[in-house]
Amino acid sequence: MCRWAAYRGDPIYLEELVSSPAHSLIEQSHCATRAKTATNGDGFGVAWYGDRPDPGRYRDILPAWSDCNLKSIARQIRSPLFLAHVRAATNGGTRRDNCHPFIHENWCFMHNGQIADFDRLRRPMETMLSDELFNARFGSTDSELIFLLAMQFGLRDNPLGAISETLAFVERLSRHLTGDALVRFTAAFSDGKSLYAVRYATDFKAPTLYAAPIGQGGGYCLVSEPLNDEADTWVEIPDGSAVIVSENGLETALFKPADQIEASTASSG
Repeated sequence: MCRWAAYRGDPIYLEELVSSPAHSLIEQSHCATRAKTATNGDGFGVAWYGDRPDPGRYRDILPAWSDCNLKSIARQIRSPLFLAHVRAATNGGTRRDNCHPFIHENWCFMHNGQIADFDRLRRPMETMLSDELFNARFGSTDSELIFLLAMQFGLRDNPLGAISETLAFVERLSRHLTGDALVRFTAAFSDGKSLYAVRYATDFKAPTLYAAPIGQGGGYCLVSEPLNDEADTWVEIPDGSAVIVSENGLETALFKPADQIEASTASSG
């Protein structure tokens, strides 16, 4: 399982999440404490928003702990919204195109989790993409494909609804082709204005997600695991939840794939 951290608020240096804390993202790349695998050494990436609508990005296949450029960049770049990720590969080889975060237009996406039997689902999932989005796929991971499917299903206009539709589609497809569906999904994504996150799993064993305020300006960070030992600061986001960090602060809501929402509505009606 991968580890990630994201932030929205007043501009801060990337190092405040990536390298400075006692349990920073770089520390988690070789010593994660709340994941199945302690080592996340199959590459890393950071994406940040600045004066332009589209984000900047730096990715490499080196382990985060061994790339001297990452610490240098994190020390110099300030941003009001950024996403950072260290990878433990489950699908897709160790190559730069498979390192998160993924970018399309002004959107940025990173993911921790898995789709069971992805090799059997990949081709029919890809057929749902428009030519434009299919040609925007450069890697081979399930994460990038989920992101592009969400773009196909309306991420620009309804971010959480598009993720809900995407996961419902993946589950239907998996049950049709394999007789079962196992999706574990904890992701963060942004349009450069708001930061979104979703924690969900079909078996209620979604990868972890925590939130905490940071700085004096009403900023918040979302992380796979706490960056320090200040237990009172960090709140675990429950499985089956969505998070929005915007100019209004942090808001949470229940999250379900679209099929489950429709079934609940039908049964209550």
